[in-house]
Amino acid sequence: DFRTGDQTLMDRELLDLIYDVRASLGSEAPFEVISAYRSPKTNEMLRSTSSGVAKKSQHLLGKAIDVRLQGVSTDTLRDAALALQRGGVGYYEKSDFVHMDTGRVRRW
Repeated sequence: DFRTGDQTLMDRELLDLIYDVRASLGSEAPFEVISAYRSPKTNEMLRSTSSGVAKKSQHLLGKAIDVRLQGVSTDTLRDAALALQRGGVGYYEKSDFVHMDTGRVRRW
């Protein structure tokens, strides 16, 4: 958590997921990570300022990441993640990022 300095181990399945999404797009470009692990303190702070932050966020478990992929539009990135059907996918058009997690398959 870049806000608090807290750390956790990230889910290996999540790292495999973002790798596979990138590969499905034929890209080797780097991801820009917007958010990954969040401490409970950070998650509560974000919940108090935004309606789009879950109380039991997968970010708290190291099972979620918010990203952009250099050279790929976020709507294309979203579609590639959805096609794999391996977890949750959120599309934040105004903020220009895609959320991916290894929780149950769902979309928003």
